[in-house]
Amino acid sequence: MELAHSLLLNEEAYNQLGEVQKAEFIFDWLRYLEKLLLATSKSDVKEKQKALVEQLLSLLNSSPGPPTRKLLAKNLGVLYSIGDTFSVYETIDKCNDLIRSKDDSPSYLPTKLAAVVCLGSLYKKLGRILVNTFTDTVGNILKAMKSAESQGRYEIMLSLQNILNGLGAAATPCHRDVYKAAKSCLTDRSMAVRCAAAKCLLELQKEAIFMWSTDLDSVATLCFKSFEGSNYDVRISVSKLLGTVLARAIISKHPGAAVSRQSIRRVSLEEVLELLGTGFLRGSSGFLRASGDMLKGTSSVSRDVRVGVTQAYVVFVSTLGGTWLEKNFATFLSHILSLVSQSHPKATQTQTDAVCGRRCVSFILRATIGGLLGEKAQIAAAKDICQAIWKLKKVVDAVMNDGNMEIRLGSTDVTASQHMLVCALQELGNLIYSLGTTAAPLLQDSSAGILDSVISVILHPSISVRLATAWCLHCIAVALPSYLTPLLDRCLERLTVLKSSPEAVTGFSFTVAALLGAVKHCPLGIPHGKGKIIMTLAEDLLCSAVQNSRLSAQRTQAGWLLIAALMTLGPAVVSHHLARLLLLWKCVFPVSPKDLETEKSRGDSFTWQVTLEGRAGALCAVKSFVSHCGDLLTEEVIQRLLPPLPCAVDLLTQLSSVLKTYGSTLKMPSVVYRQRLYELLILLPPETYEENFCAILKELAADLTASDIQLAASAFLLPPLCHQDDLVILSPLLQETDHRFIEEQLLLGNGIACGSLEYDPYSIYEKDVEGNSVPKPLSPVLSVISSAVKLFGVICAHVGEAQRLSILEQLLDSIKHTKGARQQVVQLHVVSSLSSFLKYLAGSKGNLGSEEMRKPALALVMGALESPNPLLRCAAAEAWARLAQVVNDGAFTAALAQVSFDKLKSARDVVTRTGYSLALGSLHRYLGGISSSQHLSSCVGILYTLSQDSTSPDVQTWALHSLSLIIDSAGPLYHMHVEPTLSLIIMLLLNVPPTHAEVHQSLGRCLNALITTLGPELQGNSTSISTLRTSCLLGCAVMQDNPDCLVQAQAISCLQQLHMFAPRHVNLSSLVSCLCVNLCSPYLLLRRAVLACLRQLVQREAAEVSEHAVLLAKDNREELTSDANIREVGLEGALLTLLDKETDQKLCHDIKETLNHMLTSMAVDKLSFWLKLCKDVLAASADFTTVTCVDTMQEEEGDKGDDASVLTTGNDDRSFPFTNPRWATRVFAAECVCRIINQCENAHSAHFDIALAQEMKKRDSRNDFLVLHLADLIRMAFMAATDHSDQLRLSGLETLLVVIRRFAAIPEPEFPGHVILEQYQANVGAALRPAFTSETPPDVTAKACQVCSAWIASGVVSDLNDLRRVHQLLVSSLTKIQAGKEALSHLYNESASTMEILAVLKAWAEVYIIAVERHKSHRQPLKTIPCSEESVRNGPHSTDGLLDLVHTDLSTLSRLWLAALQDFALLTLPSEFASQLPVEGGAFYTAETSENAKLHYYNSWALILHATALWLTSTGFVVADPDEEAAHLSRPVTPTSMCQGSSSGATVKSPEDVCTDRFHLILGISVEFLCSLRSDATMESITACLHALQALLDVPWPRSKIGSDQDLGIELLNVLHRVILTRESPSIQLASLEVVRQIICAAQEHVKEKRRSAEVDDGAAEKETLPEFGEGKDTGGLVPGKSLVFATLELCVCILVRQLPELNPKLTGSPGVKATKPQVLSEDGSRLVSAALVILSELPAVCSPEGSISILPTILYLTIGVLRETAVKLPGGQLPSTVAASLQALKGILSSPMARAEKSHSAWTDLLRSALTTILDCWDPDGTHQELDEISLLTAITVFILSTSPEVTTIPCLQKRCIEKFKATLEIKDPVVQIKTYQLLLSIFQYPNPAVSYPYIYSLVSSIVEKLQEIDKRKPEDTAELQIFQEGIKVLQALVAIAEEQHRSQLVACLLPILISFLLDDNDLGSATSIMKNLHDFALQNLMQIGPQYSSVFKNIMASSPALKARLEAAIKGNQESVKIKIPTSKHTKNPGKNTSIQLKTNFL
Repeated sequence: MELAHSLLLNEEAYNQLGEVQKAEFIFDWLRYLEKLLLATSKSDVKEKQKALVEQLLSLLNSSPGPPTRKLLAKNLGVLYSIGDTFSVYETIDKCNDLIRSKDDSPSYLPTKLAAVVCLGSLYKKLGRILVNTFTDTVGNILKAMKSAESQGRYEIMLSLQNILNGLGAAATPCHRDVYKAAKSCLTDRSMAVRCAAAKCLLELQKEAIFMWSTDLDSVATLCFKSFEGSNYDVRISVSKLLGTVLARAIISKHPGAAVSRQSIRRVSLEEVLELLGTGFLRGSSGFLRASGDMLKGTSSVSRDVRVGVTQAYVVFVSTLGGTWLEKNFATFLSHILSLVSQSHPKATQTQTDAVCGRRCVSFILRATIGGLLGEKAQIAAAKDICQAIWKLKKVVDAVMNDGNMEIRLGSTDVTASQHMLVCALQELGNLIYSLGTTAAPLLQDSSAGILDSVISVILHPSISVRLATAWCLHCIAVALPSYLTPLLDRCLERLTVLKSSPEAVTGFSFTVAALLGAVKHCPLGIPHGKGKIIMTLAEDLLCSAVQNSRLSAQRTQAGWLLIAALMTLGPAVVSHHLARLLLLWKCVFPVSPKDLETEKSRGDSFTWQVTLEGRAGALCAVKSFVSHCGDLLTEEVIQRLLPPLPCAVDLLTQLSSVLKTYGSTLKMPSVVYRQRLYELLILLPPETYEENFCAILKELAADLTASDIQLAASAFLLPPLCHQDDLVILSPLLQETDHRFIEEQLLLGNGIACGSLEYDPYSIYEKDVEGNSVPKPLSPVLSVISSAVKLFGVICAHVGEAQRLSILEQLLDSIKHTKGARQQVVQLHVVSSLSSFLKYLAGSKGNLGSEEMRKPALALVMGALESPNPLLRCAAAEAWARLAQVVNDGAFTAALAQVSFDKLKSARDVVTRTGYSLALGSLHRYLGGISSSQHLSSCVGILYTLSQDSTSPDVQTWALHSLSLIIDSAGPLYHMHVEPTLSLIIMLLLNVPPTHAEVHQSLGRCLNALITTLGPELQGNSTSISTLRTSCLLGCAVMQDNPDCLVQAQAISCLQQLHMFAPRHVNLSSLVSCLCVNLCSPYLLLRRAVLACLRQLVQREAAEVSEHAVLLAKDNREELTSDANIREVGLEGALLTLLDKETDQKLCHDIKETLNHMLTSMAVDKLSFWLKLCKDVLAASADFTTVTCVDTMQEEEGDKGDDASVLTTGNDDRSFPFTNPRWATRVFAAECVCRIINQCENAHSAHFDIALAQEMKKRDSRNDFLVLHLADLIRMAFMAATDHSDQLRLSGLETLLVVIRRFAAIPEPEFPGHVILEQYQANVGAALRPAFTSETPPDVTAKACQVCSAWIASGVVSDLNDLRRVHQLLVSSLTKIQAGKEALSHLYNESASTMEILAVLKAWAEVYIIAVERHKSHRQPLKTIPCSEESVRNGPHSTDGLLDLVHTDLSTLSRLWLAALQDFALLTLPSEFASQLPVEGGAFYTAETSENAKLHYYNSWALILHATALWLTSTGFVVADPDEEAAHLSRPVTPTSMCQGSSSGATVKSPEDVCTDRFHLILGISVEFLCSLRSDATMESITACLHALQALLDVPWPRSKIGSDQDLGIELLNVLHRVILTRESPSIQLASLEVVRQIICAAQEHVKEKRRSAEVDDGAAEKETLPEFGEGKDTGGLVPGKSLVFATLELCVCILVRQLPELNPKLTGSPGVKATKPQVLSEDGSRLVSAALVILSELPAVCSPEGSISILPTILYLTIGVLRETAVKLPGGQLPSTVAASLQALKGILSSPMARAEKSHSAWTDLLRSALTTILDCWDPDGTHQELDEISLLTAITVFILSTSPEVTTIPCLQKRCIEKFKATLEIKDPVVQIKTYQLLLSIFQYPNPAVSYPYIYSLVSSIVEKLQEIDKRKPEDTAELQIFQEGIKVLQALVAIAEEQHRSQLVACLLPILISFLLDDNDLGSATSIMKNLHDFALQNLMQIGPQYSSVFKNIMASSPALKARLEAAIKGNQESVKIKIPTSKHTKNPGKNTSIQLKTNFL
């Protein structure tokens, strides 16, 4: 293929190829040429132009296929438009000659067509240059058209379209001729030609004025004709033409001066609407001819015309646009509603017509109002609709008030208004539903009176209107949940009052049912008590039904309807009414068959009607119960449901005889009864009604083959039984389109009504399948069949084999015994039932049974496979495969395949070939494994042949579809067939005419399956693979050029697959351009494919996709519809706009996903762009919110006028690329803002650091950081939080919360001590305030509370007065909730008030916790730091200030917190304690709503627990006087255990008991939570819980509780151990360790206390007899599980071994020391290890002496282990924190009193010696372990020497080794080590016990003196040496002090010369280095001290050495002055070495 890539065709290569390859080669060359011509310079093109033109023209004669000719023509056009144009006339003549040619053979046709296409392309490209030749050309083409066949007519129309496009106004002379030709094509028998003609006329109307003036009527009539017998594509094209022409007629009222010479007929809007209305009502019969038919009453408009006109209405309005619609809405509405009014009785003469007409009207209203108007305009529209409803209602009222009963019911006015009302009400419902809570102002507007007008229509005499009203109120309730309860109350009240009016009973019961159906869409629910009221009312209606025969039927229906609707509220509500339901259910059927018999003989037709209505209702209620309350279906309940069932089935069998007796009025009720019973049985487990199987089966068989069925409605029965993927080869109507709502009626066929609410009122409370539109149940006659089919499948699978066989044979016979149309119907029903049976059997893995069963089944399926109905064939093919699946026998499957082969080989008719080819595919789909390769080859061979049968596109389509199934299921087995299949596909793609789009679609599916089969192999580089890949890409390119949208969708999904497997080979820019062009396609499936592909692309390369899209928009390609948008707002903006307009759920989901992926990968880099997008969407929010924003802004910030002015610009639409986005889009934008902030968190730190951000922005202006956009973030959050839409308010508050949390800590560089958020406090306050008004829903208030607490806790605002604004909001809500669960609004479910109360308490808890923390942190540093910057900022007053603010409400809060915790404790009890729970619920929840409330408690308990613990700590568990506390409670907030004020006046508990209760409450909740952490437990909860425990153990009283109750302590430790094991987070583990430490402290205190009291008691007694306290008593044994110490050790080992696995002897292989490198732990790891060591060192104090002996080895092993594993040398001689901790711990252990206690002394001594040995062993003699830090080890040795009793370290062997270590260390050259060694030696030398210190002094002094003398000779060069020298001198000085008199003189004699040698005389002092000066000062200072101290020695030395004396005197004199000055200062400038030595001492020694 590479050879094809040249400017001229490579003819050598071309001639060597075979036929198929030639076509491929040419197409590839033309594709390449198209790109090349644009990229080549003009001169090069002109040079080769002649040769190129010749080559291209020669191709014309080689009969090119459709895609090739299109490309060829395009290239010719481009070539001439770039190069010279002088030879173009020859080319045109040549094409004209080819067209004139008389050769009519099929082989010449492609050449003719190619010539036609070339002409079109040349004129389109060159336009006016060719003006003088065009009349001939057009004439020639039109002449050719007369004899052309459909393909020719199709191409000619498209070519004329191009010619008109190129010439523009210059083509006027031919307009009429073209118009005439196109008119005839518009009603062509080929649908493709009709579409092409519509496109041609659409082009023509741009210039041909007559089309929309003089000939307007005839154009309209023509279009109506074109709709007759049309398909979906024709309806889309022609409606576009008709709508555009009519819109044009209205727009061009002011023609320009040039045109005004022609007389133009003015057209008014009324005339245009009249014209469209005529088409809608009378179809294409026009104005004159219609009259005859009208008189006869026969003409009913065909549905396809009506649907076409409906779409034209929508196009018409869309073309005129939203602003036009706003202005003319009233006219438009009245016209549209009049379409179903009585003035056109024909339109609604039958129920069926009326339902379809209403569908169309609803569609027009939804598409225009819903699609074109912004929210503000929609609200105005709703008011207009409401006016219309009022007017219609008045008409009805006038008639109804007329006294004469006869007139009332027969009045035409009543029936006249009903359909208009239904449409108006449904649209009003949909409108408010889509507006959501933004519609609140509309409903509050009393002048509009929406609710009143809707409710007033409930009493309309027509049942359809009553149902529509109910549905409208349902929509209002879903949109505005706050109206749900008031509406429900109002209807229930009217229902009770108007019980005697039949209309009221049905109307209000429908409404109540609809409102109950709305509850599941409203998360806040309705008050629980409503269920009881409704149940009582329903019972009342049922009981009173008998009293008044006029109302019997209505009351019965209403009663059961209410019960059925009540069931949708779910188990929580229904469980309370279950007993009554079961009782009613039992009573509605007779007890025994005998009673049923007597019933039959009694009564008349009316009583039977009521009885059937009642029983059907009861069945429906039980069905509703079973489907909505699955949790309540226990064995017992099922047993109670069963008794009436046999009787219900008995009645079913008797129905026919009842009908005979009482006449046909019972026909409908009996059908409904059947359907209800079948539906219930489908839901119940089959085994529950086993004994009735036979009877039911008989009835089902009778239903399915009944003699009176005329309707064959395959379209509703079969699709569920076919495979979804197979439906695509049938009518496109089965696929999803934007017009599905109206197209459905065409699918069902002319005689059948589409679904509508009045067919089944019970569906009003069901959740609609298709989202938000009104439920559309089919008429009972149809739905009973579909239920029967389903039930047949279930029962047939459960009966015995003999029965199964007989029933199948019976069904087979029934088909044979019928004739004609009836036979088709019966066959349809029977085959559906069989399919249903096989599907159920396969699903439940059943088996068909014996061989005899196969015969009738096979006969039924084969009959259907040859049925003329394609849907039935499709279902049969599915059944064929299922049959093989359930027989499950290889031989049978092979036989089935063989039958298909034989039929396909012999049959010539289309029906058989299509049916059996699909059967083969299905067989493979379900039994992929049947394919032995030979079997596969024969399948593929047959399908190849069929797919090339060009005489029948149907056969090709089905065969190719089947082939795609086989490719899919064969997988790798298919590899051998890939190449031939691919070349077949390419050949067909290049040759099948474009008019057969369905063949192309199947080809696309095959290509897709092939690409999937090849998979990642497509990346390969071998020649064979690259050829395959090229072919695949070529196939995609051909499909992309196909005019059919669904084929383009296939192309896109193929490219998507290719991009997944071989991304490098897919040209991204052309793919993205193709996607952008189709973003706004009118075809839903194409848009879906585009988005599915985009979604995949942006996951990998979002930035590239975005760039390509913008570049493409800038190149401004003419076909790009949404280019303006992409150019301005990029692809992202275009997607947001699309999201706003799109209604399809799946598409919206994909758009959101795509945007999320783009945001994730690009938001940080294109920050400003993304934020501007979000801001534009949010700022363009409905302008009626602007006013409110401005007010709040101005009142709060007089000086910030600019903020307000920015908000008011919302009215200027031009500044926003988004006009009036819907609330859902705005919510998404707000969510995007939060996501952007999260993305920035993981990016550069400058995003959250304003100083750094500003600096980097200065450095490079392209840098962009989030913190610079803070004002925008706040503004967006503010706009969202103050909107009318509740969802948007929630998103806005969430955004605000995220902003506060992320930006709270960022300092403001210009004002030190302040943070950047501080300037926005007014905005935050203004955003929060509206959420606390009384009418705000609880979920918004709850969210706002969270934001309030976050704001207060963030510490942004330090000034108390400023804080008070927000604090006040919390105070107001606290006041509101104090009255407990009763006080809050009764609009929502009780659990909603629980949510609000808990949110408030949680917010307060958070504030209190922060206040306490700040208070603590400021108290501590204030002692040490006089005044830091921090404390200036929040000076002490503010921190306490926050606490003071909370303090005022603390008594109330603490009470409520305790109550909430108690509720939580009760709710978390296991279910077996349910009986013990308080009947009336808790403080804040009611017993009935406890399940819903649990969730809210789970969300908030942790912080409340923490706050309560802090509060109890602050009171120190001292309870105020209980009586006083009880007096605060208006009612007992805290029942049971807290009963400080229990109403029974029980004994008041003592303070001690109250404390104990509270202590156990907090402890219990914590332990319960921590011991079984759910996977969804948040970090926040766990941390809060641990902090609460810490707070609790901070005070003595709880510690004494824990200390004295050992089991409790152990329990807690085990729980904490578990937390540490299951949660990796360091902060949680640290918090747990802190609690452990506190528990150990508590135990220590307890032990100390016991020892103290024992000593006090037994003061006089002998010490020996004292009992042992502490663990281990007098045996030393610790019992695991019973021992606190053991539990603690386990926990600490767990922590240590996790951080340092080397500590585990099992791991290291031996308990000895292993030479691993020491390591530095992470900061968190170090903290954990240090915390564990602290705990370990505390343990001995909890034990008895014997106990301490048992644990000491472990503790020492671990402590020394940590030292050994982490002693790393750090620069500057610092010790790693873990080493410091282990030294500290060692010190703690060694100085433990147990080491001295007489019982344990000797054992301790032995163990401590071993420990010291271990430390000494850490120094390897071999020197392999050099990484260990000597200082750490030396310090450890020193700790031993200084902290233990002398006998441990003074044994010679140990002492000797220690001294050696010191010696060795002194030799180390490292100055830091030397300094530290001197410091440690100093501490040892000064040890008071000479037994310890002397050996060291003897051994080491001489070497120290030598070292000092050495330095003295060398003179120190740097500070390190200076320090060493100073430390050495200090050691000597200390020795002098310790030494006995006789030795002292020798020491001083050593010391003095060294010191004096460093003194400088005056001359040297000036020139000396700073180090020498320091030395001089140091020496002088020391000499001055030593002199007076040891004067005698001093004098002696001075006397004996005059040189020294002289030097000293000189120095003293010379420095007299300076010394005076320096001595005081030198105290402050002590060098760092001294400091560290001091620290060291305090740390360990």
